[in-house]
Amino acid sequence: MFVAAPFLRVMRKFRARFAVLILPLAMAGCVSTQQAPQPVARAIDPTYVAMYGPKPDEQFPLPATDISEVDPRFLRREVAYNGPEQPGTIVVDTDNRYLYLVRENGRAVRYGIGVGKEGRAWAGRAQIGRKATWPRWTPTPDMIRREPERNAPWAGGMPAGLGNPLGARALYLYRNGQDTLYRIHGTSEPWSIGQSVSSGCIRMFNQDVIDLFSRVPTGTPVVVINRGREPADEMQVSANRDGFEGF
Repeated sequence: MFVAAPFLRVMRKFRARFAVLILPLAMAGCVSTQQAPQPVARAIDPTYVAMYGPKPDEQFPLPATDISEVDPRFLRREVAYNGPEQPGTIVVDTDNRYLYLVRENGRAVRYGIGVGKEGRAWAGRAQIGRKATWPRWTPTPDMIRREPERNAPWAGGMPAGLGNPLGARALYLYRNGQDTLYRIHGTSEPWSIGQSVSSGCIRMFNQDVIDLFSRVPTGTPVVVINRGREPADEMQVSANRDGFEGF
């Protein structure tokens, strides 16, 4: 017993010191020392930042468009074009959500678009019969029936402005001198570019429709490709669009 007592005292001290050393390690095993991964902001090409920047000299000063969440393929760019259309023609590909302005030497300016219900219902050829800066918008009776709370207050027409669904510019499509009631226009909903949306024809970023507007004169030919429907030699105009001033 006299030999064991000193030995036990030494062991108790050893265990106490060992516990002091082990405790921080044990606690470290319960608490993660790693920080949660932070979302990585997508780098945006400064060229696009400038391209979709503010336009303070517009009739209604236009703020910059937030393109941080936009799929880059829907941003304006020059691309190769090997289609049959002549330079100066607008080609609208509703399935892939692109609008092309055909240029010389096998090139085209490509814009991203959003396609509304009306835009998905037609295909064919037309010409730009009229151009308007900051146009007025009037919903169709069909649009009012579909979304009365949103559209009925504007049955008499909505003045031009930043909240107007036609945006900063509109190109009105005609055939044989008659208004087809289809439009290529800007939008107050830039998030809809690249999407299929409930209403409207062919919508573009306001900065893009301003750019297109400046490049094409009245009389420019327009070809609309819509593989989701039967090809049409003529624009199809539904009866419920009579008197329509907007989309």
